[in-house]
Amino acid sequence: MNQQNDIVAQLKNKAAQLGFGMLGVIPAKPAQRLGAYLNWVDKEMYGKMGYLARPDRIIRRQDPNVILPNVESIICVGLDYFTLRLPKKVAEDPLRGRISNYAWGVDYHDVMTPRLEELAGWLKTVVQSGEEDVGHRVYVDTGAILERDHAESAGLGFTGKNTMLIRPGFGSWFFLGEILITAKLPPTYFLPKAEMPSCGSCTRCLDVCPTDAFIEPYVLDARRCISYLSIELKGEIPAEFRPQMGNWIYGCDICQEVCPFNRFEQETVEHAFRPGYETYAAPYLETLLQLDPEQFAKTYANSPIKRIKHERLLRNVAIAAGNSGRPELLPSLARLLNSDNELVRSHAEWAVQQLDPNYKPTS
Repeated sequence: MNQQNDIVAQLKNKAAQLGFGMLGVIPAKPAQRLGAYLNWVDKEMYGKMGYLARPDRIIRRQDPNVILPNVESIICVGLDYFTLRLPKKVAEDPLRGRISNYAWGVDYHDVMTPRLEELAGWLKTVVQSGEEDVGHRVYVDTGAILERDHAESAGLGFTGKNTMLIRPGFGSWFFLGEILITAKLPPTYFLPKAEMPSCGSCTRCLDVCPTDAFIEPYVLDARRCISYLSIELKGEIPAEFRPQMGNWIYGCDICQEVCPFNRFEQETVEHAFRPGYETYAAPYLETLLQLDPEQFAKTYANSPIKRIKHERLLRNVAIAAGNSGRPELLPSLARLLNSDNELVRSHAEWAVQQLDPNYKPTS
């Protein structure tokens, strides 16, 4: 084994010690499907996520050197997050809200970013030679790079028709992270491309999407996606999509739950991603409707849910309550009719109308 390959072997071992079950290295080049991304942007399927179409971000995706001058390599890692499948009676309980599996525990940015920095720091001490510094940048879905595409090139999986990266034998329940580094490392793939399967003729994820967000295989119109609507969209959720959101209050896992490759799912060893208790993964709507800003801040202090803030969570919970068919939620919804926040108030009004158009709040 030559010295460079030995470095990569050590890198994989170090990454595994930090919890990363997957690692691949590729040359720092534009993503192989950059053209498809630009076409997606041209059709404005990014919705209100305008940062995805900003010219300066586009330029960075077209040339990694704009992000990090003299960048040579991209190191892609994966960290499993699957913990459990909720019992059907819990997941489908109309009095509960559903939260995407990835958000049941500690915010993954807070888990992965320091570990990637540690991995990069270790690698730099190994490859550093002479007086020239080795530069690096670390990203956990925060940089202007097409991380799933790069991870596919690195052999971490293949892109499914639901646009998720799928790892044969494990499924799609994992986070991605990247290190861009000016050191030139030999490409080394987690799985050889020749071993990668595909979705074949399966269309389960496309067929089951409640809002028909997949306009064709491998193309997601974010404007119709429940995850986008409940997390990324800051304003009013279009009325046409509200009934299809069911009891999802943060994200959506439907297209992953039906994927045949996810029958191989394995429980993560990362304790930070465990929900701790069932009512965190599927909290009662009544409890959330009565949550005040201070309680919200305390409950979700370490969770990715904190990013949507109290008002948007109430917006989402109101929709779930309106879809519940359970009139016992009306008193709590009625209290939101007096909210100072227009977003909360308007969605509470919609929910009340769904449960009982003739409902009159008691004073």
